[in-house]
Amino acid sequence: MRTRTVPTRSAAALAVLAACAAVLGGGGPSGAAPAAPTAPGDAPRAAALSAPQAVQQAQDQSDTCDVYASVPPSSADGPAVKAIKAKRSLVIGVDQNSYRWGARNPNTGQIEGFDIDLARAIGTAIMGDPEKVVLKPVATADRVDAVKLGRVDLIVRTMTISCDRMKDVAFSKPYFSITQRVVVPRTSPAKTLDEAVDHKNVCVAKGSTAADVFDPAKDGAKKDAGAHLTVVENQLDCLVLMQLGKVDATMTDAGLAAGQAAQDQTVRIVDGDLKPEVIGVAMLKGSPDLTARVNQVLADYHTSGDWGRSYDRWLKPYMVNDAEHFWPVQH
Repeated sequence: MRTRTVPTRSAAALAVLAACAAVLGGGGPSGAAPAAPTAPGDAPRAAALSAPQAVQQAQDQSDTCDVYASVPPSSADGPAVKAIKAKRSLVIGVDQNSYRWGARNPNTGQIEGFDIDLARAIGTAIMGDPEKVVLKPVATADRVDAVKLGRVDLIVRTMTISCDRMKDVAFSKPYFSITQRVVVPRTSPAKTLDEAVDHKNVCVAKGSTAADVFDPAKDGAKKDAGAHLTVVENQLDCLVLMQLGKVDATMTDAGLAAGQAAQDQTVRIVDGDLKPEVIGVAMLKGSPDLTARVNQVLADYHTSGDWGRSYDRWLKPYMVNDAEHFWPVQH
């Protein structure tokens, strides 16, 4: 059976800890946090938030964020999961242009790679039937909108968890550790990241973390690089532009950089990296039961060894500093 593919530390932080403690401390089979007592004359209160909802609310209200924070794993089917099952298909946004992560095999027509293995594992675990899992290609710049507008139920597409993105979508626990790296043609004299981007024409994908590196409004941006940016829809377009000699370098995450270098022997990754980050599965906010379900699948996927087998197959031979990119240490 084949999976169907569609072409194309504040108070808020303490609230997160309290919500998690409610689950670990015996909030009951439903995971609901106990309701706070009300004083006589209080206005009627809404039902107590479940622990996942409390985590979500705390994140929403916080002026800081923890990219490792997510709802506790659960195998229970809540309202969001039941709604997906009722429509008899789980639509997962994926990449079809990133070699070794999510790319269409020209011989079979199937999308394959590390993220695709994970997407299928999540979909099959939730739906119980791989035929009910739909893989839908989504451009880098469209990932957040695809979730918010309901075009997909999940995004499994090398999506970095960031504070800005956490305002718009919910994330699973991280499943991969990365940094930002730079790819250049082998003919480039650049030996380091700074040499590759300073006052050079650098290609980045729209809506990517790489683009944020040069955005002066973003924390930790490389403000003094003097680089000229060429912004494209998908990072594979950067590889084409390098091949044509229209850009000097591409900045992208370490995994995608490794994919480019594996796909085209005329490019290489230079020394140096930026912005240690983590990747997660994105989904609609306000559906904590779906996030909890995905987190359970991720935990099982890693414990079973499937994560490691997929990593060894698709990525290990191509990763720079391989030891840095194993399963993230969950905070």
